[in-house]
Amino acid sequence: MRFTHLITALAMTISAPFAAAAYDQHERTEEFVAEVEKDYGIPAQEVRDWLKQAEKMDSVLEAIQRPAERTMNWARYQDIFLTEKRINSGKNFLETQAETLAAAEKKYGVPREIITAIIGVETFYGTRQGSYRVLDSLSTLAFDYPKRPLFWRELKAMFALAREEGVDPGTIKGSYAGAMGYGQFIPTSYLHYAVDGDGDGKRDLWGNPVDAIHSVANYFSEHGWKTDEPVTHRVTVSGDQYEPLVNVSRKPKHVVSDLTAAGVTLHTPIDADKPANLMRLEGKQGDEFWLGEYNFYVITQYNHSKLYAMAVYQLSEALKD
Repeated sequence: MRFTHLITALAMTISAPFAAAAYDQHERTEEFVAEVEKDYGIPAQEVRDWLKQAEKMDSVLEAIQRPAERTMNWARYQDIFLTEKRINSGKNFLETQAETLAAAEKKYGVPREIITAIIGVETFYGTRQGSYRVLDSLSTLAFDYPKRPLFWRELKAMFALAREEGVDPGTIKGSYAGAMGYGQFIPTSYLHYAVDGDGDGKRDLWGNPVDAIHSVANYFSEHGWKTDEPVTHRVTVSGDQYEPLVNVSRKPKHVVSDLTAAGVTLHTPIDADKPANLMRLEGKQGDEFWLGEYNFYVITQYNHSKLYAMAVYQLSEALKD
């Protein structure tokens, strides 16, 4: 899953300067290497040797404080991802990867347009995978970011996946928050959800679009994607009884009949007992109201932001045209 968005909920203001760090000499180094050895069986000295090569990156600490989902509304956010260039490039990706996408859709039940839209939003179809050394970015965040437990876990997993996939940890590139490959998987997601799509014995999410496509589809399947079910619907509202039901959770907390009884008007027939959420987004023409079904929630499992999930959905719809 994409880590640059996952950290949205963790971003916070850092008021004090950070001391320079030699990560093989940090006060928590021995604690870290002991955990890696215990959890993944990697010799402590091997981990120390890699940490010695890790560089602190102030740009990472700055970037993590301003994720787009916290600084933008839907009106601005959509302009990043719903462009003519991204749509046309997505249609080209659908064409060039047609056989692989068809195979992944058949195996996992996830539409090819959703898979393509994820990769399109994440890395512009594999062309923008990130230029940070993951060893540097995750070491910086694991040891020098106040909300470090999450990144501490991811740095450990990065060493594990590098050994498992036979990759030099010093050469792995990704985002400032340690997300990697076509689909921007964080290390723990790489370990748990990446698959060998072409049967060559490797799970290469950096250079192999077949593995990347199958891995994104597998991620959605493992998180409960409902085949042939809708994602979201535009609705309208009246009165004010709907207000307590807006944006209350990512996972559907209500059923459709609850929402219609509170003043939500449907423009598409939906079963009254179907789980759903009511969302409000600040659009270009004012507030937009959407009803999110379970598959919308699944997209937010890849990234917790409803802005992100809506961008993926709307890009996928544009790719169908």
